[in-house]
Amino acid sequence: MAVDRQSGLQGVFEPPVPSRVIFGPGKAEELGAELDRLGGRRALLLSGRSVAEKTDTVNRVAAALGHRCMAVYSNLTQRAPLATAVEAARLAREHNVDTLVGVGGSTISDAARMIGVMLAEDITTEEQLRERAHGSGGNFSSNADPARLPWQVSIPTTLSAGEFNQGGGNVLDDRAGHKIRVRCPDLYAHLIVLDAAMTEGTPDWLWLSSGVKALDHCIERLYCQGSQPATDATCLMAAELLFRHLPQSRESLNNPESRLQCLVAAWLSMMGAPSVGSGLSHALGHVIGVKYNVGHGHTSCVTQPYVMEFNRPASADKQALLARAAGIDSRGMSDEAAATAAAQAVDDLILSLGMPHRLRELEIPREDLPTIAQLTLEDGPSRNNPVAVSQPEELLGLLERAW
Repeated sequence: MAVDRQSGLQGVFEPPVPSRVIFGPGKAEELGAELDRLGGRRALLLSGRSVAEKTDTVNRVAAALGHRCMAVYSNLTQRAPLATAVEAARLAREHNVDTLVGVGGSTISDAARMIGVMLAEDITTEEQLRERAHGSGGNFSSNADPARLPWQVSIPTTLSAGEFNQGGGNVLDDRAGHKIRVRCPDLYAHLIVLDAAMTEGTPDWLWLSSGVKALDHCIERLYCQGSQPATDATCLMAAELLFRHLPQSRESLNNPESRLQCLVAAWLSMMGAPSVGSGLSHALGHVIGVKYNVGHGHTSCVTQPYVMEFNRPASADKQALLARAAGIDSRGMSDEAAATAAAQAVDDLILSLGMPHRLRELEIPREDLPTIAQLTLEDGPSRNNPVAVSQPEELLGLLERAW
């Protein structure tokens, strides 16, 4: 029997920050005018090596910026190790930039926000940044003067949707083996450009796996603590778009409309972020991603179907809604049956995309599962999960099934 959530309907909705989002064909070509609208005059263009060397996206963005582009830094490798963030910040100071334009996935947008704080707080060395986060598990808060923070512009080339994160940024302390995260309420993208042409050249393994990551956002925000009608609506719409368009958005199919629909889905998947946090799948992904240098798209592929099963006792009614978004005719089904079908649909989608769906496919040793369980409990999103977990032993069964 369905749970009557309306009888105890209550909650808090935190509206997203006022990012300006422009979307559609040719929108990247409007970047110069959009920067003028913001008030940005001197931009540093940030990207990773692959985007810069294997596609013409960075060159096209630089051309759209025109005389506003002071310099390009394309050495932000996965998770942005400290040395690269320090180097990018140095380049920004040398050119007296007032705008950071990031082209890429979550690594770029996350790092750009941290670099913004480094500029505002005059952090110029790796040791300064480590000291700022010392004694706090790698996390620190910034009260940077908003007037000193640069404008932030994001142009995503994947579906990981990190450009829609708010209030924080992060880079990798590769010496310590963990991320350094900053919290600052004024950190967010002032402009986000969703243009399918900017995703040309993104390899399918990255594009498709980051699409599963976007679906992971939808699922966890659908049933984690704080979920509510306003966020359910956007998550379900995003999930429906991903189920329909992600398989059609492979680069070889040359379908820019499906790619744009997926970009919009990734955007919708993040609209509930200020009100609903993520849960156990994200916590596992954070641990596995950093510990084994695995992209977060792939971590979602090998965690989410099993986490859905783990959470089913506390969220079958919400997972049943996802079944309908996946195109399943759930009329006459119990919530439990519809939730089971939804988890199978997620797993089927992952397999149809050629993505990994077992931990062992990522070469994660089985004997490491207890350590992964312990570290996961120390990651914040685990505390937002619909099924409460407090002991690592509670996660071992889930990890064994996923392995």
